[in-house]
Amino acid sequence: MKYQSRRQFLKKLGLSSAVLPLVSHLPSLGFAADAGIRKKRMIVMFSPNGIVPKTYWPDETGDKFELKEIMQPLKKYQDQMLVIKGVADRVRGDGDSHMRGMSCLLTGIELLPGNIQGGSHTPAGWASGLSIDQELKRFLQSNKETRTRFGSLEFGVNVPHRADPWTRMVYAGPNKPVAPIDDPYLMFEKIYGQMKDRKSLASILDDVREDLKKVRSQLSSSDKQLLEEHESYVRQMEQELKASAEQKLAVKVPVQEVGIKNDNDHMPVTSKMQIDLMVNSLANDMARVATLQYTNSVGQARMKWLGIDDGHHSLSHKPDSDEDSQEKLTKINKWFCEQLAYLVEKLDKTPEPNGEGTLLDNTTVVWTNELGKGNSHTLNDVPLVLVGKGLDFKMGRSLQFKNIPHNRLLMSLAHGMGHHIETFGKPDFCGDGIISELT
Repeated sequence: MKYQSRRQFLKKLGLSSAVLPLVSHLPSLGFAADAGIRKKRMIVMFSPNGIVPKTYWPDETGDKFELKEIMQPLKKYQDQMLVIKGVADRVRGDGDSHMRGMSCLLTGIELLPGNIQGGSHTPAGWASGLSIDQELKRFLQSNKETRTRFGSLEFGVNVPHRADPWTRMVYAGPNKPVAPIDDPYLMFEKIYGQMKDRKSLASILDDVREDLKKVRSQLSSSDKQLLEEHESYVRQMEQELKASAEQKLAVKVPVQEVGIKNDNDHMPVTSKMQIDLMVNSLANDMARVATLQYTNSVGQARMKWLGIDDGHHSLSHKPDSDEDSQEKLTKINKWFCEQLAYLVEKLDKTPEPNGEGTLLDNTTVVWTNELGKGNSHTLNDVPLVLVGKGLDFKMGRSLQFKNIPHNRLLMSLAHGMGHHIETFGKPDFCGDGIISELT
């Protein structure tokens, strides 16, 4: 195939730049990525405040294990799951467990000295290193074959605008936290670049209708189908965004405290919209690394749609003997797992453009948490569930280790993406290398 530049393509057909995000990765146009190169992807999904061990961890190890109640939504994909127990966040230093659990989760290195006071005697600042997703972004963007429009995308659901070590897990470098975008309107605008004013959401496709007609004549039959699916998706998203805007105007959510967005009650809708946007952006190769952050460490989401009025963080502090709280926490974590299941199924139902199989065949989703258990604030047994074949790990298993440093897992994720680093985060915790049992 003869490759052409995007500028040449636009000039040749007299197209506007507005149409480019819709078609730039269709192989028959001649400037998509090399079809022979597999597109490996990684998504990190975060939910806060620990889990309920007795309803989360499988009792068995190996390939014959039973899913407990929290993970039942993933039953359909058990053969593509990897449940990993016994990974510990060994990072210590300034800050409390919530702060270190959150901001050291993907960085694997201490927090800088600072004046943000948590629940410990020592205040702290931001993490002193970059996060593994941003390291992978740097690596992938440095190679022409793996370079994408954004490199990485950071999604959020009900994440506070307040910036501190409890609310940020992505770091572009030391002292450089990256805020996720938790407003689907803003993420839609970031991805497509043609968003109209929220109050008058005119269709972006109306602006490029004639351009798309010109493009179709240049496409193969399979790419025509992909383009039609993409157009249909964008129109669907616009309808959902309009409906969501009207709903938010009709139902006001009380302000709980300064810095918390008024969208607690809309979390189920926002979650679906963000996941749909994420999968679509990955399908169009706008990024190969993404994060999806639900609320934040010490997050006080009130999941009224589950019949729970209590704040999540407050519930997580209740003792194990409080059966009512344990049941509510199980429901909350099961809801998070349902969001993961929706994401996984969406990936599984999306064909791999210009390739074989589905997006899930080339994507691994990592579901994790900043604490092993909320009421003890332990950083041992960091919750870890991986789904999908993207990193070429041996899936369909339950593994148990004995407090191995989570730096080794971060290194293993990098190796799975083709980035063979020898250390990541604090070097003292990297001496035993990657976790060989994953493959």
